[in-house]
Amino acid sequence: MSIIKHKEQRVGIYIDAQNLYHSGKNLYHSKVNFGAIVKDALDGRKLVRAVAYVISTESGDETGFFDALTKVGIETKVKDLQIFSSGAKKADWDVGLAIDAVKLAPKLDSVILLTGDGDFCPLVEYLQMNQGCQVEVVSFGKSTSAKLIEVADHFMDLDENVNKYLLRAGNNRRG
Repeated sequence: MSIIKHKEQRVGIYIDAQNLYHSGKNLYHSKVNFGAIVKDALDGRKLVRAVAYVISTESGDETGFFDALTKVGIETKVKDLQIFSSGAKKADWDVGLAIDAVKLAPKLDSVILLTGDGDFCPLVEYLQMNQGCQVEVVSFGKSTSAKLIEVADHFMDLDENVNKYLLRAGNNRRG
């Protein structure tokens, strides 16, 4: 489906950091270049807000990652990793991301979701039908829900240019 992009279009970008991080790690054994992805997804349009939903672990090893996101203009919303008495771990931002997207939607022309998680299909449909937003999905096609691709107005497949969107040894770009 063809979408409309123009420089005055107001865009909100919502990043399911865990989803993209694990896709990059599991598919390519690499870290994701969030800065490059946001820049290309935005495509010269007017950014209203870019938010990455991230998880803080006990070790705190992710602090450098959070700083890198901030340096490229991405706001971070941090939630602590939940560890249950059974040893099970939970890290889920789906509801928080969805609520933020719904709240800001009246001020946006386009919403860009950086995720491959099919749980966001109802959010996509709500933003399209109730808020009149164009909804774009950006993710690695190999790990993206077919239904999410189907309901989105546009899908940007990161698998098509992995060298640009991953941070591999020798690739010094940050973000």
